[in-house]
Amino acid sequence: MPAPLHARRAAGKRAGTMSQPLIIAVPKGRILAEALPLLAAAGIQPEAAFSDENSRALRFATDDPEIELIRVRAFDVATFVAHGAAQLGIVGSDVLAEFGYSELYAPVDLGIGHCRISVAEPADMAASDDPRGWSHVRVATKYPHITSAYFAKRGVQAECVKLNGAMELAPTLGLAPRIVDLVSSGRTLSENGLVEVEVIAHVTSRLVVNRAAMKTRGRVVPLVEGIRRAVAERAA
Repeated sequence: MPAPLHARRAAGKRAGTMSQPLIIAVPKGRILAEALPLLAAAGIQPEAAFSDENSRALRFATDDPEIELIRVRAFDVATFVAHGAAQLGIVGSDVLAEFGYSELYAPVDLGIGHCRISVAEPADMAASDDPRGWSHVRVATKYPHITSAYFAKRGVQAECVKLNGAMELAPTLGLAPRIVDLVSSGRTLSENGLVEVEVIAHVTSRLVVNRAAMKTRGRVVPLVEGIRRAVAERAA
């Protein structure tokens, strides 16, 4: 079991051997639980504190002294990797589409985190609504770019109200009659009186890499290939 991260840093400084580790940004929540077995199959096991529900730490050692993990919000993974604060990350294709960072390369579809970006509205509205007749929509969403682009292709003007959560409240409180959000089982929509009326895109999680790090950090390419093999072996 590796020593705690702070102890390893101190020891490395005393010995004068501390080099810059590769940082992998991973998202909090459901995707993380699905991603950990893939990382383990690629030889990356986080320190015990990573699984401590009472820990407030965000940066963790692994059993590979040259690799560390940071645990951040899903939407922030892409930002950390794009700006080089982390060299690799795991993030949904929805986030990649929303931000469109040119600094990111997404070499591996991990085949986890399956869900979809959908348009939803109150069930009573949907009973008589026909999306083919829309010319203007007011939508609450955390995906204004994806939403606007989707409706623009259909010749529909989209007025987006940016929210970061609690999207399902928007129709009931009069903020917007429709929402665009991630849907997995559909249970949250159902419990808030909403139904899906259109699917914009299907989503899976991807391994992303900072393009500059891909060229300058020697461990990146072998690590990508190791994760690619782990995905292939799981699918076999």
